[in-house]
Amino acid sequence: MSFGPNPWLQTQWDARAATNFMAGGAGSGLVFAGAVLQMAGAPSALWGACVLLGLALVGAGLTAVWFEIGRPLRAVNVIFNPGTSWMTRESMVAPLLFAGAMTLWLSRSVFIAAVLALCALAFMFAQGRILRAARGVPAWCDASVPAWMVATALVEGAGLALAIAALLGQAAHWAGLIVAGMTVARALVWVAYRRRVDGSTSAGARRALDAIGLRLVLVGTLPPVLLALPGALFDTGSGVTMHAALFASGALAWLGGWIAKYGLVCRASYNRGFSLPHLPARGRR
Repeated sequence: MSFGPNPWLQTQWDARAATNFMAGGAGSGLVFAGAVLQMAGAPSALWGACVLLGLALVGAGLTAVWFEIGRPLRAVNVIFNPGTSWMTRESMVAPLLFAGAMTLWLSRSVFIAAVLALCALAFMFAQGRILRAARGVPAWCDASVPAWMVATALVEGAGLALAIAALLGQAAHWAGLIVAGMTVARALVWVAYRRRVDGSTSAGARRALDAIGLRLVLVGTLPPVLLALPGALFDTGSGVTMHAALFASGALAWLGGWIAKYGLVCRASYNRGFSLPHLPARGRR
């Protein structure tokens, strides 16, 4: 690392911080998908598995960022700034996710499912605003970052839900078509975000963002679409082959989001650099 007028890659937020956005985003997206499935009358085994795995991912993400703290025992201080810190707001929404999921499992209420879905959306949005608040990193602080974070969390959750449904033998052609459409929409959100930050980011950040966009298309967009479309358009059957294709489609939709978020946090996070227009000179006043 070299400090100076040129932007350099920040190292304060490493893979552990990225894991919070990766696991927490996918987990809240999966909880959202499970709540929607419950409201749609899906079997309890399906929506219950989605909610349970989603909560496990959210917990794993919060645990990872806890290990990143230099003094983990001071993590309790995060709850004292709800008026100014989006990290505090994220930590306040997390217990609501767990309480809402437990209440939903006991009550099977559509109203509770709707509340749980709203809590999951709030968690995704809070994660996006955490990045947005990092003013020193141009690739993070653009106003479109929260929209991108919510979009990819929804796609990751839908992809994982599709993969779970395929494993349980409950996936449908139309579900694959929905996930395929969502991956295309996510790619369009990424393109809009990329254009917005082009003028404010450094050359190194732009190269990293271009690589992220390429991987998002090659892993998280084209393969899910190509795997889901044949069965949806031509009704190629409903056996093991179809479920394997839908499982792969959902898994790749999720994986593409994780690759993109890891790259955004750890590869495109160049700061603004700094300059000293008036250097001190010894012996002068």
